[in-house]
Amino acid sequence: MIGRLNHIAIAVPDLAAAAARYRDTLGAVVRPPQDEPNHGVTVVFVELDNTKVELLHPLGNDSPIRAFLDRNPSGGIHHLCYEVDDILAARDRLTAQGARVLGDGTPKIGAHGKPVLFLHPKDFDGCLVELEQV
Repeated sequence: MIGRLNHIAIAVPDLAAAAARYRDTLGAVVRPPQDEPNHGVTVVFVELDNTKVELLHPLGNDSPIRAFLDRNPSGGIHHLCYEVDDILAARDRLTAQGARVLGDGTPKIGAHGKPVLFLHPKDFDGCLVELEQV
């Protein structure tokens, strides 16, 4: 059902410093920041040959990333994103097997302009999972 790993998301307390570390220290291609007001985050994508790293920073006080950074002031891995061919079929199969979809189960448009859903971390060994339709 799941396809390739689309990205690993890391919550960061300082987006500019994190982007500079990936660009200047690791030599990665780093895209410009983009605000995602529907998700309460500003994101920077680090492009790798086989996947991406998504640097997340709070956009506003109500951001879920702000709460994550309050618990983890240095930042840390926030979620893994896997690709799926059909997000509604994946949602239905997962919920039929007892997995919990966060929110009301309706896909939202993610940072790549594609439908996404998040799965409860307690159902996936403590890891928040994002599914993105490709």
